[in-house]
Amino acid sequence: MPNALARRPRVSLITLGCKLNQADSEAVARELLQHGIDVVDRPAPADAFVVNTCSVTHVADRKARHMVRLARRLAPNAPVALTGCYVETDPAAARATGADLVLGNAAKREIAAHIVAALAAVAGQRHPPPSRRGLRTRAFVKVQAGCNDVCAFCIVPKTRGREVSESVADVVREVLAREADGVQEVVLTGTQLGAYGRDAGALQPADVIRAVLAETAVPRIRFSSLQPQDITPELLALWEDPRLCRHFHLALQSGCDRTLAAMRRRYTTTDFRRAVTQIRAFVGDDTAITTDVIAGFPGESDADFAESLAFVEEMRFAGVHVFPYSRRSGTTADKLPGHLPYPVKHARTQRLLAAATASQRAFTERFLGRTMAVLWERASNAAAPACWDGLTDNYLRVVANSARDLRNTITPARLRAVRDDGVIVGEAI
Repeated sequence: MPNALARRPRVSLITLGCKLNQADSEAVARELLQHGIDVVDRPAPADAFVVNTCSVTHVADRKARHMVRLARRLAPNAPVALTGCYVETDPAAARATGADLVLGNAAKREIAAHIVAALAAVAGQRHPPPSRRGLRTRAFVKVQAGCNDVCAFCIVPKTRGREVSESVADVVREVLAREADGVQEVVLTGTQLGAYGRDAGALQPADVIRAVLAETAVPRIRFSSLQPQDITPELLALWEDPRLCRHFHLALQSGCDRTLAAMRRRYTTTDFRRAVTQIRAFVGDDTAITTDVIAGFPGESDADFAESLAFVEEMRFAGVHVFPYSRRSGTTADKLPGHLPYPVKHARTQRLLAAATASQRAFTERFLGRTMAVLWERASNAAAPACWDGLTDNYLRVVANSARDLRNTITPARLRAVRDDGVIVGEAI
């Protein structure tokens, strides 16, 4: 391990998976920074590593193992901590990765203390002053965790446990702390955001949003991950406040009612269509609606898939995450008949991806020629003028060259052209 006395120690904190994982990782990072330890959010040579894993598919499990191996190659003697959902789904396999510390989701709060102790031992108990290096320009704040639903394909209820909501006061306190850090956008996140308050009596998602709007001044608040049954006129009325970002992530999973029933989803395509219509009516047609879709769920016929594909095209999504069905031991779907061969799942995935690309492009091109506010997050190069990267409130990714330091500022930008990857080339004003 590099001599920690010669410089400030550094931890590589690698986050895989959902926004809730990002919120958990940011909490670890803030504690490390308070102990004088710098944090990078990517694989890089470091004095210690934390790999916060996802386990939603076998591909996610494979990525977790790969990241431990990569950490060992980057710094063979540095301690590696492995945490997250992979530890919950397969503890034995997680331990077999060779990570020095293996902790489940409930023990994530202990990670920073373990890393601090390990680095202090190497440094002869020397404690550097708190690092002034900031985190992201967008902060993820956990509103709730866990899920009580029993969707047939999903392992998350077993990895995250039952639904537990944070108190409104605690959420507001955390947002105020991130506001004091200077962040320009707070993303309120959870395993099942629309279930907020379901474990705490009469509380609803609208209650926590209303409190954050009333008691904080952070410029942007994003509350995006919901399900169709969560969309109500009372909730949407809050978007009259322009601080709420015009972006809703509504997980579809399938556009076929027969498949939705087999998946044990709690809505139909009629419910989903109604929710999308309400969002566009209340918040505006410029609102980004993004989704997730699974291709090749067990028993999905050619006709079922055609119905699902047609529904995806009808919804005019701003973005679609497409996943081939991944078999997971411990789920109901694992025991269903009609598992499809890989070539069928792959072909359906490719057709959905083509539809997703066309839908995203059509949504993005509507904004060309407009001037929109962009929160600039990072520069991709050190040369002048730097190429800056940022987001509009309705989740358009924008890049622009500027000699100014735009990081963590919200400025207007003229939107000029769309690249092949869907990113908009703009001009910061």
